[in-house]
Amino acid sequence: MSDSKQADLAYWSGTGGDNWAQQNDFTETMLAPVMAPLIAAAAAKPGERAADVGCGCGALAFSLAKAVGPQGRVLGIDVSRAMLDLARRHAPPGAKIEFVEADATTHAFPRGGFDLLASRHGVMFFADPARAFANLRSALKPGGRMAFSCFRASKDNPWAMTPLEAAYQVVPRLPKPGPEDPSPFAFADPARVERILGGAGFTEVTLAPHDLSFDIAGGGGLDHSVGFMMAVGPVSRTLEKGDAATRAKVEAALRAGLAPYVKGKSIPLPAAIWIVTARNP
Repeated sequence: MSDSKQADLAYWSGTGGDNWAQQNDFTETMLAPVMAPLIAAAAAKPGERAADVGCGCGALAFSLAKAVGPQGRVLGIDVSRAMLDLARRHAPPGAKIEFVEADATTHAFPRGGFDLLASRHGVMFFADPARAFANLRSALKPGGRMAFSCFRASKDNPWAMTPLEAAYQVVPRLPKPGPEDPSPFAFADPARVERILGGAGFTEVTLAPHDLSFDIAGGGGLDHSVGFMMAVGPVSRTLEKGDAATRAKVEAALRAGLAPYVKGKSIPLPAAIWIVTARNP
């Protein structure tokens, strides 16, 4: 595994996951528009066994558990202990959900144990996606389904790039990820997604584009948005070695850069995703 891939895995299993757990209410509000098309594509049925890959704080797992009902089962898997702890605390009473702290690339799933694999924006961060998806396919029954969401190109996602470009007025640009490195936009290229999934043995691979709007203020106004961006995501990673003076300058740049988009307590900006579906033959 390359140094960048090791660093990314360490980030999500450490401070990155901790910060996301602390900001869970905000992120759930912001990412809420992804849920409807993803749940529709997953089409979980009563009695099925489903896995939420990169489950984070459990929102998708909770929805899957409701869909499969009391006769079904859901497994949520993630590398972040902090996010899993929060998921366990928030799990609906009686929901048939198990949460496991593990890397989906190497976890020993029950072979052919699931009807459905789903993920909300978790798979782009696999250090070795070819190996990860081969392992995931082994967990599906013959004819089993997979559905996940991922971002399209960075240029089509101003919700992420507008604050990042504002921060870049103060701090150096982050190193550009390599074409095979994990990143929020690692699955933007349909050809790459099809190559990885096809190489792992999946068939009927489709990518459906969805254009959404994310409120990057989470309904809390400009101050809330600036605080979130500095705590979580790409802007926060530009500040990992920054001193107090640098943080103050980035905060000012974010305020100036986001101010033109403020609408009341919201800052709605475009988001572009793929909903990817595939099948285990």
